[in-house]
Amino acid sequence: MSFSAQRMQSIDASGIRKVFALAAKLKNPVNLSIGQPDYDVDEAVKEEAVRHIRSGFNSYTQTWGIEELREAVGAYYQDKFGVTLPNIMITSGVSGGLFLALMATVNPGDEVICGDPFFVMYKHLVNLLGGVSRPVDTYPHFKLTPAAVEAAITEKTKLLIVNSPSNPTGVTMNKPELQALADVARRHNLLVITDEIYESLSYDDPPATMAGMYENTIVLNGFSKSAAMTGWRVGYAAGPEEIIQHMNTLQQYTFVCAPSFAQKAAVLALKADMRAKVDAYRRKRDIVYDGLKDVFEVVKPGGAFYIFPSPPDRNGDAFAQKAIENNVLIIPGSVFSERTTHFRISFAAPDDAIRKGVEVLKRLAG
Repeated sequence: MSFSAQRMQSIDASGIRKVFALAAKLKNPVNLSIGQPDYDVDEAVKEEAVRHIRSGFNSYTQTWGIEELREAVGAYYQDKFGVTLPNIMITSGVSGGLFLALMATVNPGDEVICGDPFFVMYKHLVNLLGGVSRPVDTYPHFKLTPAAVEAAITEKTKLLIVNSPSNPTGVTMNKPELQALADVARRHNLLVITDEIYESLSYDDPPATMAGMYENTIVLNGFSKSAAMTGWRVGYAAGPEEIIQHMNTLQQYTFVCAPSFAQKAAVLALKADMRAKVDAYRRKRDIVYDGLKDVFEVVKPGGAFYIFPSPPDRNGDAFAQKAIENNVLIIPGSVFSERTTHFRISFAAPDDAIRKGVEVLKRLAG
């Protein structure tokens, strides 16, 4: 007899983790797989965390987070976008916020729309909760359009997930494009989850948010990508009062609260000047895009630190396997998609590693 819950049949181990396991067996691989910044947490933020640890701020906080950070998050969105975030709570990373949001809203049989390609958690968490994931094909431009969303809506559709800038494509949507999706959601009375974890890493157009566009929107954001606080597990959510209250109740019985000292340090992280980091990633984006565009089918990413090319033979999964065998770690596109035609590169890596990886990939495609 198996003691495993039946729900575990609806999800698989992350394909990214499988690549990480392969990486452990390679000697000095060119690692273009990891979705975390290649810079460290700012020294001032580290010192702030240490100061609070030493002062004894090491206990549980209130479940919804410390007031100081909730107010700082509100000020951040007000100053940057001119919008007021309603009912802010602090979560254990954006992943924690996503899990709470879906737990609080998805009933068995509810359909959830997202763009394909998609961040891996969207599909699997919806399936885990008994919902039905409905990825909408966005190839070849990778932008979720109102027409594509409307074509996917049925009487069972409850929720739309939007991710801009996107993981895994790096494609970014501007304010009018996001507003058009918000208008579709309003027309069909859908709930929206907008995953904005990469909004601070926008290279060509000003950062945009769906906050303030439609009242039935849950905004998720955090500190893993902008402040490199991946291991500190601090994010935040804001949205309709009823849903945020449900998320807060669920957090009491799951994550309890985000790490206390990390919340204190996150207040300072929100005030960091991101310009040098954005400039550095824009340069990395240009290195990888300019290096690949004449050999691979590829869309120039406008944000995040990912690019999603397709090899000449259109078999992205096989190409990713070949690249790994040649000591370059990339992620098969099927991890993020119903298609197998592409692969994901993370350019959150040293410039020299990006150049070396690009040369190997071009040779393998020849």
